[in-house]
Amino acid sequence: MEAKGVGELDLGKCITGMKPKLHSGEYVFCFLEQTNKLYKAIPREEVLCEFKETEGITFVLLKSVADRYAADGLKYEYVAAWLTLEIHSALEAVGLTAAVSKALAEANISANVIAAYYHDHVFVNIKDGAKAQEVLLKLAGTD
Repeated sequence: MEAKGVGELDLGKCITGMKPKLHSGEYVFCFLEQTNKLYKAIPREEVLCEFKETEGITFVLLKSVADRYAADGLKYEYVAAWLTLEIHSALEAVGLTAAVSKALAEANISANVIAAYYHDHVFVNIKDGAKAQEVLLKLAGTD
């Protein structure tokens, strides 16, 4: 797939252009060692995101998917809401993650940010999903 243009570098345009979309559903972060049989058992089409670390693999999954594997030992502690900042920010753009994290921190909302090629994604405690969207809309000046 060919890239759709260059991402936005200007912080001001990234902030005012972001449209924080709150996805439906509950999402969880799960951890598996690469030697765990579940690592290969979980179909990749059910994985929203995975990241390899020295200690093993972190998966971001729908809670309902993770719950299907609970009997096999898959665990999670944190249930999150998922927001997508619908602005194609450049990976080398400076300050967007900081601005978003700061605004959410000032509202006492923890943020787990994942930057993908086209968009930044923010995971917040499930109870804070709507509030986080409001905070980010206010930051963007579109509240």
